[in-house]
Amino acid sequence: MGEASDKSSPPSGWTLACALERLINQGMICTRVAGTDLILIWNDGRAVACERACPHEQADLSLGHLSQGRLVCPHHAASFGLDDGSISEGWASRRLRIYPVRVEQGYVWVQLDASA
Repeated sequence: MGEASDKSSPPSGWTLACALERLINQGMICTRVAGTDLILIWNDGRAVACERACPHEQADLSLGHLSQGRLVCPHHAASFGLDDGSISEGWASRRLRIYPVRVEQGYVWVQLDASA
């Protein structure tokens, strides 16, 4: 991304995702970072990055909503914890992938190659 040259970059392995001000103003942003579709969420004073497709039936989670620190799927109403990706009780699915996030110098950075 061209904007990355205007600021100091975090350590290797971190990718610029968006401006922090944009995320705070919009609350939820869909983006593609290094070929990975993500949702960036501003929740309870912190940035969260997660995969965009629901691990249960691949629904677009950006069409869902936030409720009490959880992302609710628009198709089956299961929800995923924004801290650890845990799915609500009663659903047989893997956890939602949550990516490490850093906020530095007014920008949100995501680490895509971290262990799930």
